[in-house]
Amino acid sequence: MPINPSPSPLRQRFKPLWWLGIAYVVLGAITRIILLAMSGSGVPLNPLYYLYAFGIGLGYDLITLLYVAWPLLLYLWLMPVRAYVSRPGQWVLYILGLVLLFWLMFVGASELTFWAEFGTRFNFIAVDYLVYTTEVIGNIRESYPIGRWLTLLALAAIIVVWVTRRGLRASDGGTRFLQRGKVVLVWFVLTVLSVVAVKGTLKDRLDNAYVNELSGNGIYEFFAAFRSSHLDYARFYRTLPDDQAFKDVREMIKTPEATYLTDDPQDLTREIRHAGPEKHLNVVLISVESLSADFLQHFGGSHGNITPNLDALAEQSMFFDNLYANGTRTVRGLEALSLSIPPAPGDSLIKAHNNENLFTLADIFNDRGYQSDFVYGGYGYFDNMNYYFSHNGYHTVDRGDITKDQTIHHENVWGVADEDLYTLALKQMDQAQAAGKPFFLHIMTTTNHRPFTFPAGRVKERNGTREGAVAYTDWSIADFINRARSKPYFDDTIFVITADHCASSAGRSSVPINRYHIPLWIYAPKHIQPQHVKQLTAQIDIAPTVLGLLNFSYRSRFFGADIFQLPAGQERAFPATYEKLGYLKGDVLTVLEPQRKLEQVHPNFDTGDATPIQPIDQKQVDEATAFYQVAAYLFKHGKMVRKPEDSTAVKPEVAPSQSSPAVPSTVH
Repeated sequence: MPINPSPSPLRQRFKPLWWLGIAYVVLGAITRIILLAMSGSGVPLNPLYYLYAFGIGLGYDLITLLYVAWPLLLYLWLMPVRAYVSRPGQWVLYILGLVLLFWLMFVGASELTFWAEFGTRFNFIAVDYLVYTTEVIGNIRESYPIGRWLTLLALAAIIVVWVTRRGLRASDGGTRFLQRGKVVLVWFVLTVLSVVAVKGTLKDRLDNAYVNELSGNGIYEFFAAFRSSHLDYARFYRTLPDDQAFKDVREMIKTPEATYLTDDPQDLTREIRHAGPEKHLNVVLISVESLSADFLQHFGGSHGNITPNLDALAEQSMFFDNLYANGTRTVRGLEALSLSIPPAPGDSLIKAHNNENLFTLADIFNDRGYQSDFVYGGYGYFDNMNYYFSHNGYHTVDRGDITKDQTIHHENVWGVADEDLYTLALKQMDQAQAAGKPFFLHIMTTTNHRPFTFPAGRVKERNGTREGAVAYTDWSIADFINRARSKPYFDDTIFVITADHCASSAGRSSVPINRYHIPLWIYAPKHIQPQHVKQLTAQIDIAPTVLGLLNFSYRSRFFGADIFQLPAGQERAFPATYEKLGYLKGDVLTVLEPQRKLEQVHPNFDTGDATPIQPIDQKQVDEATAFYQVAAYLFKHGKMVRKPEDSTAVKPEVAPSQSSPAVPSTVH
């Protein structure tokens, strides 16, 4: 009988790599199956979709294996033969395999929770969250039974290692160090080649964003997002000649009440002139965490009747039906509301270097003697908020300013309950009133964020649920306005209530437009007539629109416009992710992507699906390019900074402009 030759010593030595590879591929397939089930109707019953997700996904899993296997590979290479095959060496190998398997299983479980929240593999959000470990770990502990999960994962990992322990058997028939080094060298070359030749975007070939995400690998996507957190627009995106881009932007942001100060093609400074005196009313701007439009009954109430107060307020306010957010993160909303600019690729300017002394909304109020505060219910070091606002015209007030003797009805890792935040805001408003100063407050809420906890007894919806948090958000805003109503300054205060972004960003298209639809109330019973505004409005238009309602005449370099001055047909919005830059105009959505890629679609405003446009509308491509290119250029070259002459008083129009659209007595 033929005798089966024993495996070569080198194959014996590196057999544990096969164990890890098989375990990782199986774990990747299981993770992909669960994520597919979680996607529900987002992935239609189409065998081609499944083949693509699992086929391409296997490729990304194998590439990621090149990275995650390095600890085991180094051990197999460096351990001398005698130590490796000894009893202690065998136990070290078992423990190393157990640790790697537990870590990979933990990452897989983390992906499931991340997908449930954001509908994607790990991305820039996961990268950002690693910077703020206190909040992230606290959020996980408050949201999930983490102790039980870790125990179950550890038990599962131990069982798998025990059952498959033959694959981790330390065996070596006599390899040499340099001989083993050849395997490591090949592995190193493959790793380098994968870094150079493979990009995370190569998988994004289908018209279904869920399938594209499923075909990726969470660990690979995480590091890809880390590498692209700082994207230079001019290097990665479509561009126009700078002179052409600036010329186009100057034309697009020009409105009837605005006059350019110079003919410098790169100077966007305009004098905004209104007829008559300014209204130095108090302004309270509330950016509500994750308040999607579809929470409201007015927009269909997909979660039930959980916003009765806000729905009622819509009929008492100037309410905007067609407003779209800049992004999917809080910092994108804060950027849009304070700077009135299109979103930058990669990191928000809130977190960018050299973001001090920019031209902001607070500057315009400060020039008129206002007290300008940014009030946050958590600790403002998160997402660099306190640094940004304190260096750009705002006084920052956060959780640390609540003294121990003050009542806190509830708090979680993100901050105090919204009602306690509003108490803090009322204190600031009272202080400004006592000092004889008008006030501008920008309030950022936190309750409508996982773990969705709030004080008991406020609403009937269950604590710890999204529906409960939205219902509490509704209750707390109504309570805040009712408390403010008793103040002497209430009649001369405008409440501007909107969202930072939507509650979900997932969809089948790359920029699902329904995931950017947010509400806006402008409420001041003595000054603003109730009405519904139907025009398409961008989040960056909120600041100039409020200033227009106040009849302010001022110098501006905002990209946004007073929506009541914007000529018909020029309305647009800028829905974007950290790397996909959207430009919505009419029923066309243009999306600029890295590697100078482009897609243009007709978006479905109800479902977020999209139909590709052929041929593309080149005019809208150029408009989108000009907006994003100029915004990125100005910040990169330090031209968004506030100048001393920006405080120059602007004389109002002598008579009302005949070209201004009629707004029926919105400000008296």
